[in-house]
Amino acid sequence: MTKVVHKFGGSSLSSAARYQAVAQIVLGQCLAGDCVVVSAAGKTTNTLVKLWQSYKQDDNQGFSDILLQLENHQSELIAALFVGHNRSDLLAQLDNELQTITEQAKHGVLHEATLLAHGELWSARVLAYLLTQLGFAAQHVDARQLFTLHNGQLLHQQNKQACKELLQANALFVVTGFIASDVEHQTVTLGRNGSDYSATLLANYLDADAVSIWTDTQGVFSTDPRKVASAIKYPKVCRSQAHLLARLGNPVLHAKTLSPLKNTKIKLQVRSSFDVEASPTEIVKEGYSKAKRFITTFEDLDLIRVDALRQGEVGELSQLIQHSIHHFIAQGECYILVPAAHTHEVLQALSGRANIVESALQGFAVVAAPSDVAQLQVQATQLLNEQNVVVRFLHSDDEYVLFLTDQAIDSDVLAILHDKLVNKGRELAVIIAGLGNVGEVFVAQCQRQVAHLKQQFDVKVVALVRSGKMLFSASGIAIDTWKQQWQNEAVDYANSELIERIGELDYEHKVVIDITASEAFSHLYPQFIKQDCHLISANKYAGTADNTWYQNLREQLTERNLFWRYNTSVGAGLPINFALADLQHSGDKITQIDGVFSGTLSWLCSSFDGSTAFSELVVQAQAMGYTEPDPREDLSGRDMQRKLLILARDIGLTLDLEDIALQPLMPEDMAQGSWDEFLTRREQLDAFYAEQYQQAKAQNQVLRYTGSLSIDEQGKVSAKVGIAFVAKDSAIAHLTPGDNIFVIKSIWYESNPLVLQGPGAGKEVTAAGIHSDLYWLTQRLK
Repeated sequence: MTKVVHKFGGSSLSSAARYQAVAQIVLGQCLAGDCVVVSAAGKTTNTLVKLWQSYKQDDNQGFSDILLQLENHQSELIAALFVGHNRSDLLAQLDNELQTITEQAKHGVLHEATLLAHGELWSARVLAYLLTQLGFAAQHVDARQLFTLHNGQLLHQQNKQACKELLQANALFVVTGFIASDVEHQTVTLGRNGSDYSATLLANYLDADAVSIWTDTQGVFSTDPRKVASAIKYPKVCRSQAHLLARLGNPVLHAKTLSPLKNTKIKLQVRSSFDVEASPTEIVKEGYSKAKRFITTFEDLDLIRVDALRQGEVGELSQLIQHSIHHFIAQGECYILVPAAHTHEVLQALSGRANIVESALQGFAVVAAPSDVAQLQVQATQLLNEQNVVVRFLHSDDEYVLFLTDQAIDSDVLAILHDKLVNKGRELAVIIAGLGNVGEVFVAQCQRQVAHLKQQFDVKVVALVRSGKMLFSASGIAIDTWKQQWQNEAVDYANSELIERIGELDYEHKVVIDITASEAFSHLYPQFIKQDCHLISANKYAGTADNTWYQNLREQLTERNLFWRYNTSVGAGLPINFALADLQHSGDKITQIDGVFSGTLSWLCSSFDGSTAFSELVVQAQAMGYTEPDPREDLSGRDMQRKLLILARDIGLTLDLEDIALQPLMPEDMAQGSWDEFLTRREQLDAFYAEQYQQAKAQNQVLRYTGSLSIDEQGKVSAKVGIAFVAKDSAIAHLTPGDNIFVIKSIWYESNPLVLQGPGAGKEVTAAGIHSDLYWLTQRLK
């Protein structure tokens, strides 16, 4: 079964040494059943084209000279690579084919496509012989047996069947690129640089896992690395951008290459046959890579306006001149960009329907995310003015802007453009999990906050996750229309899919913001860390998990130099975590933390004055959205217990939940059964609370629900959460309903404690606290 199709271009096979290098790559990378697709060696196709032109011009001497040039090149390759009967067999086959070419030319029956096919036939045969000589059973295969076209259209079902029948043996198949046959068994070509297309077609027909395109470059760069030393090699490029670059004439990938991969899971990599150890560029499906920025340059083009351009006609013209042609519509007119050397052929083919608008053009195109194109156009125009480069024609589209100029864009100007337009600030991909009350407000606030952060850092929200569904876009989600996008594009997902998609993100930094109340989601944190994600949590479960798990999580974060912020897990937007960290970083030592850490319980206790039953206040709080759906989650005190544990761990204590004593704010037996059953016994809650309230009143104190943590001089820790009677003149007694309060004692704040007080609940302040963590993260990443 074919797992991988490898394709080697002409530069990879340009000499005997390069054939040896490719053979070593194949030996190291391929398994029996895999396929290798080859182009003609070096400049062989160009030489064959010259041979055809000499034939058409009846230039007998030129024909003989060029044929001798071809013979010498192939003979030298064979002589350098083989000895014995392999050498003699290959030379004999070459001699027979050259004699046939000579005879066909003499009788005027030479066929262009059949002539051009020899380059690939020679490459496939030589490489297969070489691999066999090195001990790897290899067979060379003529692709005309595999690919058939009718009226220029591939017969996909027939071709798929042919490939599966002819490529079954336990061997390596070396297949000719570029060529196919028609239903009349005549040779046809797939267009110049069609070998890449042959490779992806073959992968499609064989249901292969992957295609590796081996070239003389290390991958896909932001611009020509030979001209700009700071050109960026991208690890991933999405297929649509790769296809656009190919249409614009970028030489790494060609226009037809990607079409056979549409709607498949076949992976495509661009690799260097000159540097096997170099990491590749992977061409990925839409949504698996953010949009990149590229500058691709042009030389010696003519701009032609065409009347009534037919569907498919651009492809026909490209086939005619064996070169990519870019076309676009501007102000209702259709234009094509044609290499100046081929303009005459194109004008003839269009027979009076075309006119040259501008000639001898140079220039470049900037390719980018649609949201960036307009801004880049303005910047590029300004830079060109500064460099005194005259723009003769400008065209912008959704994903690129085209500048056609009088003068060539030299390396110095290209480097300036690249530095200003491509080499921009660092990027942060944001994954937001949880779109409930707080989550929705956080996302709404994102539009303004992300714009603020972008002044220093390029922040993109790439995923929204909620209750088994996710909206994922590697290039960024439009925050102002996220609800509409969610309705149209959100899909069901499994955790493994979410982790995979996050792993595919090729951003410099990534952060998962957890605004869920899900313990199961917190269990994914180690997997997020393995994908090099920073963490921001409003979720308390990870911070209060088993201490062994928690310490392992901390170690994993440290090993990967990742940050974890969770300020809103305690105190909503209050900066309690920052305060504790600052005290300790400055050399202070925390000795005691007291306070009310639940906005819900703060409101209930501060609002009760005996005039309304406590259970009635609980029902009111539930109706106002102050409580959990089942208010017993709040009355149980477990939420405050978790918050106190987070604070304890923040000051360096290694506690677990069971180390914190817990007294619920209700009779313990009322935790059983449903909420409706609870309501039928509400008088029991009222009696419980009234009794505690009266006891506090009898002592001239007030009832509050507090958390308390203290460390004595010997280091002994005492921690508890429960009902407390506090003095009437204390800060806790005068707490505004709904507020949180933290009373912190330390070596420096012993007699006069540090007090932090403010709203301890509310979706706006909590969302703002999460944004504070995000801002903190971007400042650290800078």
